Amino acid sequence: MDSSSPRRVMSVMTTGGATYLKYKNPLMVVWWSAAFPGFGHLFLNQYIRGVLLTLAEVILNTLAHINQSLMYSFSGRFQLAKNTLEIRWAVAYMLIYMLTVWDSYLNARSLNKLYRLASLENAKISSGGVFKREIQFLDRRSRAAAAFVSLFFPGMGQLYNQRVGLAFYGMFWWGIYSYFSYAPVAIHHLLTGDLAGSTSVLRCHWLLFMPSVAGGAAYHAFETAGERNYLLRVEQRQYLQERYGDTDIRILQR
Repeated sequence: MDSSSPRRVMSVMTTGGATYLKYKNPLMVVWWSAAFPGFGHLFLNQYIRGVLLTLAEVILNTLAHINQSLMYSFSGRFQLAKNTLEIRWAVAYMLIYMLTVWDSYLNARSLNKLYRLASLENAKISSGGVFKREIQFLDRRSRAAAAFVSLFFPGMGQLYNQRVGLAFYGMFWWGIYSYFSYAPVAIHHLLTGDLAGSTSVLRCHWLLFMPSVAGGAAYHAFETAGERNYLLRVEQRQYLQERYGDTDIRILQR
């Protein structure tokens, strides 16, 4: 290996999209890990552990009746909340919850260090690739458009940003939440003026997942679009420096 080549990798392009190093605010990562365990890891591009942790959140939350207990607590029915909670699963849920938040914080700090080192080495960024099952490429994306379509239907913003696997994972679970919460039925009743019918059909356990998922998907899509635009600028700068570096042309860094 050429001793002058970068030791670290800044980005890799696969059929699922661009996986890359980028500075992340550790406190923001912690916030989203607390809002929905696994989201912090997804923001760090740690997709396997992020997906597994989101699955653990849904399964353990359902078994422990966490959301139902929260709903009763919000309405002041504390004894009913206590009776609803399944303590055997709740203990496991809380342990995994706290470890997930802590792990996402540690990973954010470690990956930020790797990002700084890779930036100093001017690690190469891939501009795209033609694969057997997919074509991936870097181009400019609108952050506002990415966030808007994610709010409309979580997962669509990720598809807009070419994160194919994560996009369909998000859309699948949004369909699950919508179906079991009866949210579309409740909206139909609300639009027809039947407020009592709207509230009576809702299933709060599944409904309480939806605000965090919609907000997390919109934030992830917004940030990912901006980061892809940054990668595109760096890749273009690297190409121009490599092609014209020995001439009198000077490429200014921003």
